[in-house]
Amino acid sequence: MLLNNFSDYLLEAGTDEAGRGCLAGPVTAAAVILPEEFRLDLLNDSKQLSEKAREKLKPLIEEKAITYKVVHLEPKIIDSINILNASIKAMQECLITLNPIPEYIIVDGNRFKPINNIPYSCIVKGDSKYLSIAAASVLAKTHRDEYMDKIHEEFPMYNWKKNKGYPTKEHREAIKKYGITKYHRMSFRLLPEQLTLDL
Repeated sequence: MLLNNFSDYLLEAGTDEAGRGCLAGPVTAAAVILPEEFRLDLLNDSKQLSEKAREKLKPLIEEKAITYKVVHLEPKIIDSINILNASIKAMQECLITLNPIPEYIIVDGNRFKPINNIPYSCIVKGDSKYLSIAAASVLAKTHRDEYMDKIHEEFPMYNWKKNKGYPTKEHREAIKKYGITKYHRMSFRLLPEQLTLDL
């Protein structure tokens, strides 16, 4: 059973990101403040849910949340500040645009940098413990998947519709065959050591 609040603050925002381990596409973060009486039986960490369940939950979360925000950070930014900093920056950007502003922040994972002096806690596996983080994980994942489906139309040979930019065998084969796109992260090891790319 997921819990409502970690702190005693009413306006507590949960935040999470998706797409950290991908070779292509943005890192996407979401932040959500849920009402006190919020309940959704199906809601859990987005990784534990089927795509169908996530799609069903997305509009329900967006409708019932007090406020939410989703931010995509492009590969260029990931390459310039690294994926960990980009993940944190995406979460921070979501949080500072929430209205009302959160009084407390709970973050999935163990790394975060304070923003606007708002108190926060990092919670490992927070997306399977707290409703607001689980809701943020569902929004980050579904919005990122939609983004990848869209750019798939531009470069169908990488099959992002299916692999969403993750380093599948098929995705790596396509990189080997077709090279890279503006959506690929240059700072990531796009191919295993023995297969080098002539850039």
